[in-house]
Amino acid sequence: MDHVKMDAFWAEMSACEHFVQIYDAEEVFMDTLAGFLGGGLSAGDAGVVVATPAHRHELDKRLAAMGLDVASARAQDQFISLDAEETISKFLIDGWPDKQLFAKAVADVLDRAGRNGRKVRVFGEMVALMWARGYCSATVRLEHLWTEFCQKESFALFCAYPRTGFTEDPAQSIAHICAAHSKVLAANN
Repeated sequence: MDHVKMDAFWAEMSACEHFVQIYDAEEVFMDTLAGFLGGGLSAGDAGVVVATPAHRHELDKRLAAMGLDVASARAQDQFISLDAEETISKFLIDGWPDKQLFAKAVADVLDRAGRNGRKVRVFGEMVALMWARGYCSATVRLEHLWTEFCQKESFALFCAYPRTGFTEDPAQSIAHICAAHSKVLAANN
């Protein structure tokens, strides 16, 4: 999908959309992520990103290159950037996501982001990290917890997995992850 079509796609998202991208190229994924969050911030929405330090750093650079004042958005809780590993540690018990601890870990962040009636867009990379560790069932459980929370709180949720993380029966594994989402984005957009 070209840039104009992706902007139209983001603009037409429903309040509770949970979509996934299985990507081969890091550049494609980062373009999608920057478009998703940057488009929302430009429209006055809030953005929450829960990702690795490298992806958070690259996203900050891309948002700034789009002309967005990332520091100001952070100061107003319009843009909240969290470390994926640290966030996982708040709700993962013996390799399994605890529903109440998960809700506690994300509820406050979403409340802050959604202040003043702002729509919220969330990107979460925790699932990809868990999948890479072999926590396959726990990852699917976390996807379902996100979906439940998304339906309750009405926000758009974007997840992404590098295709290289699917090593055991890749086709079946990818199908299983895609089934946990409302939409699947092409990896070559």
